[in-house]
Amino acid sequence: MPGWHIWEAEAVQAFNAQFEPIRLRTDEDGRARVRFWPRATHQNPSGNVHGGAIMAFVDMALFAGAHQLGIRPVMKALTIDAGVQFIDGAVIGEPVDAVVELLRETGRMAFIRGLIEQQGRLIAAFNGTFRKYVPQN
Repeated sequence: MPGWHIWEAEAVQAFNAQFEPIRLRTDEDGRARVRFWPRATHQNPSGNVHGGAIMAFVDMALFAGAHQLGIRPVMKALTIDAGVQFIDGAVIGEPVDAVVELLRETGRMAFIRGLIEQQGRLIAAFNGTFRKYVPQN
């Protein structure tokens, strides 16, 4: 996948592994794009992607997208809040993208919003805040 790279966590994390490989790139408009491929393990009883899987992906996209946009380090940051508005269902087997935009960064916080898309369809909108890891001296 030209232009994409794999987002690798500093430590192996069993939960995040359910979504790997997560791919990243920066779009021409300066927003980050984070991608995963939903599998049968992400399926709900109706055969679509489970809303909980989308919400978990949103949480990962907050950090992976921020990393792609140049915020370092993000691996020890903490989610403060995240909101998701579901608009349509996502199907299994087709890539799901989070298009991530940094609204503001302060010394300790990052404020992010984005859209979840699949094959040109809008699946969800989201926003989130995370507290950056700042080592204590």
